[in-house]
Amino acid sequence: QVQLVESGGGLVQAGGSLRLSCATSRTIFVISTMGWYRQAPGKQREMVAVISNAGLTNYADSVKGRFTISRDDAKNTMYLQMNSLKPEDTAVYYCNTRNTLWGNSWGQGTQVTVSS
Repeated sequence: QVQLVESGGGLVQAGGSLRLSCATSRTIFVISTMGWYRQAPGKQREMVAVISNAGLTNYADSVKGRFTISRDDAKNTMYLQMNSLKPEDTAVYYCNTRNTLWGNSWGQGTQVTVSS
């Protein structure tokens, strides 16, 4: 069973910054593409950013230039640095891992609220 431990959500004013973290086991970390997805009320879950185990990244157009996804191999942790936050970034953010052994796995979600 894949365990993902998320942290870092909260309430911030527009223009502010937050950093999300997602920690997992070493085995999962080294074999997985990892990513952040978000779901706002009444909307479908959408991809925010993904990073492969080789460090290749992809971002949603809406966050390019503002968000940065990264991996820390020493800590088996993935991060999402979110800058210049906007009210439309308000959502529950989910950590995701994807690999050939366990398929797709999701974290419990962390709320990000951006006030105007």
